[in-house]
Amino acid sequence: MTIKRRRVVITGLGIVSPLGNSPETFFNKIIAGISGIGPLKADFVELLDTRIAAQADFNGTDHFSKQQLALMDRVSQFALYAANQAVADSGLSFPDLDLRRAGVYIGTGMGGASSTEEGYVRLYKEQLKRLKPFTVLMAMNNAAAAQIAMEYSLQGPNMTFSTACASSAVAIGEAYRQIQYGLTDVMLAGGTEALLTFGTIKAWEALRTLAQEDPSNPANSCKPFAADRTGLVLGEGAAILVLESYESAKARGAKIYAEVSGYGTCNDSGHITQPSMDGQANAIEAALASANLQADAIGYINAHGTATVLNDATETLAIKKVFGNETKVPVSSTKSMHGHLMGAAGAVEILATALALTNELLPPTINLNNPDPACDLDYIPNVARKSPNIGHAMANSFAFGGTSGVLILSHSRML
Repeated sequence: MTIKRRRVVITGLGIVSPLGNSPETFFNKIIAGISGIGPLKADFVELLDTRIAAQADFNGTDHFSKQQLALMDRVSQFALYAANQAVADSGLSFPDLDLRRAGVYIGTGMGGASSTEEGYVRLYKEQLKRLKPFTVLMAMNNAAAAQIAMEYSLQGPNMTFSTACASSAVAIGEAYRQIQYGLTDVMLAGGTEALLTFGTIKAWEALRTLAQEDPSNPANSCKPFAADRTGLVLGEGAAILVLESYESAKARGAKIYAEVSGYGTCNDSGHITQPSMDGQANAIEAALASANLQADAIGYINAHGTATVLNDATETLAIKKVFGNETKVPVSSTKSMHGHLMGAAGAVEILATALALTNELLPPTINLNNPDPACDLDYIPNVARKSPNIGHAMANSFAFGGTSGVLILSHSRML
């Protein structure tokens, strides 16, 4: 039996980020080349070697009741706020849907890191005998997805993906497949991360992958593809997309940002931290095959682009392996502005890619003043670029543990 594959579109966007808490604000800032990286504001900062981060300006008390906050870690607050934005943006009325065919897929790397850390502080530092009653419910990795599902009474699949930096790309890709194969009609999909805690930052310091603070300006500390790059900058936030079948969106006259036209995922299977050119290339090729596109159809790549020495050079080679050594495809890393949101990174970058297609404007890679000869693609250095008539764009997410997730979006005019 042949299963007819349905087309899947993005009809709603929501975000909490170091560059603002609305899609419009976020996109305007990345197009302007504004950095959301700066001095870390935390009461434990003097105990750290790393003093920079990409923090979201977000206070849960501005958006949720005391009763809600009693059950929500910061990671769930981000996710639910972004989901509420996305649903409002989409114009969907969930009471009018078959809620058994509407679900939520969320990616996160660390889950409720703040609640976990608070528990350890109470037990081991303060020597208390008990934890808060809802510690488990706040700290568990699937808490954010559960909060969204309860908010909209979603009765379809509710899944949480935790594949490090690829978590939310995989969540969106798997949600796309749910709709594509007719298993659901609507999915809320994306990622969330709130890991700027003392313990988590110290763990990342131990890996020696965090960027050194730029002596001239902390905002310039993340330098993907530059010869003087020193590592990644940790960030926090969430991005949620409303995905639905094209038929559904068309029937209700919904605004369509882009079509999700391809998805590829694979495993490196070689080393738990060292990126693999072949593994990344395999995922890119799988996404192209899924979209039934040749490499030369892609007009922009939002790179994983972490600003670590190994990743940037490896990703460059992977792109060349698929696109050819002489490729002119424009590539940029928006992490240079919003930092690395780990489990939420893919979703934030897919949101950026969708808006790049919609507006036909390609975000820059800022702080690229001293290019690395080993990274010799067109990285859209420092200044955004107009791209009229762009048809298809790709977003790469490559993770510790070996999981790769690559998504291809297509301009709505091509539907």
